[in-house]
Amino acid sequence: MTDYRALLAAIAVPRLSGTAANLQIRDVLKRELGARGFVVMEHRFTGRSLLYRFGRAPLEGVNLIGVRPRARVSVWLAAHYDSKGQPLSMAARLAAAALATLGALELLALAVRGWLGPLHAGLPDLLAGVAGVAGLLLLATNRVTNRSAGAVDNAAGVLAVLATLDALPPDVGVGVLFPDAEEYGMVGARALVRDRANLLGDTCVINFDGIDDRGATIALVHRPGPISERVAAALGARRARRLPVLVDGPVLTSAAREGVTIMRGDWRTATIVHTPRDSAERLTLNGVRTVAEGVARALTQA
Repeated sequence: MTDYRALLAAIAVPRLSGTAANLQIRDVLKRELGARGFVVMEHRFTGRSLLYRFGRAPLEGVNLIGVRPRARVSVWLAAHYDSKGQPLSMAARLAAAALATLGALELLALAVRGWLGPLHAGLPDLLAGVAGVAGLLLLATNRVTNRSAGAVDNAAGVLAVLATLDALPPDVGVGVLFPDAEEYGMVGARALVRDRANLLGDTCVINFDGIDDRGATIALVHRPGPISERVAAALGARRARRLPVLVDGPVLTSAAREGVTIMRGDWRTATIVHTPRDSAERLTLNGVRTVAEGVARALTQA
C-alpha cells in the first residue's frame, strides 16, 4: 500500500522547471508509475515564456506520458509536477489584477468623458488611478522564484492521480500525463498538444490542479461530456466554466473530446498558493482521498 504521506514529503519540495529538484521529482514519478504497471515515456520540449528570462531564452522541460501495455486510453489523468514561488500569493495577485483593471477602466472613463465635454477629475478619479498604478507595480514586481514547496499546487494533484489509479481496476483504460512548466504559462501542455495531439484525440482529460483539504470541490469544465459530468456528479462538485486561474486543462482539452479540471479549496487556499506556506505539513490529504475516490467511482460506472 502506498504511503501517501511519505510520497507527499518526497515531492513537495521547491521544484521549478529546469532545476535539479525538478529532475529528481521526475525520477520519483517514473518509479511510481512503473510500480503501477505503466510504461513511461519522456516528451522533451523547448518553449518560451515571458516569465522565464523575459522570453529571451528558450525553456527546456520534460513531460511524462504513462500508458499500460496494450491498453487503449480513453481517459487521461493529468497533473503538472512543477512548482513555483512568487512574492505574491494567488489571492494577492488576483487583488492586484483587480486594482490594475480598476485603473484601466478609470482611464477609459476619463477618455470618454473628455471626448464628450470638459473633463473634471475629482478625488474618486484620483483614488482609482492610484489604485491602478499600485496594482500594476505589484504585478510587475511579482517575479518567479523557487521558494515554494507547492504542496497544494501541485503535489496534491499529482498524488490525486496516483491515488485514483490505486482505486481503479487495472484494466480500466486510463493513461497519465504529468506536464512540466505549467507554472511558466502551460508551456509543457502546449508542447504536448503541438507534438502529441494524436494521443488526446477522442479522449477525456481529467486534470487535477490544487487539491486542498479544506473548501469546496470545483469542476472547471472546459469541454463537457458524459465522463466529465459523471466525475463532477460523483464529487458533488460545484461546476464552473470559467475561473480567474490559469491551468493546463483548457490547453490539453483543446485536442481532446472532453475535459475538466478538478480543484479543491477556498479563499484561504488562494492566500498560500505560490508562497513558502504551501508546505506538506499543513495537509492531511483528506482532500486527495476524497477526490480520488470520487473520480475512481465515476470512471467505473457503466
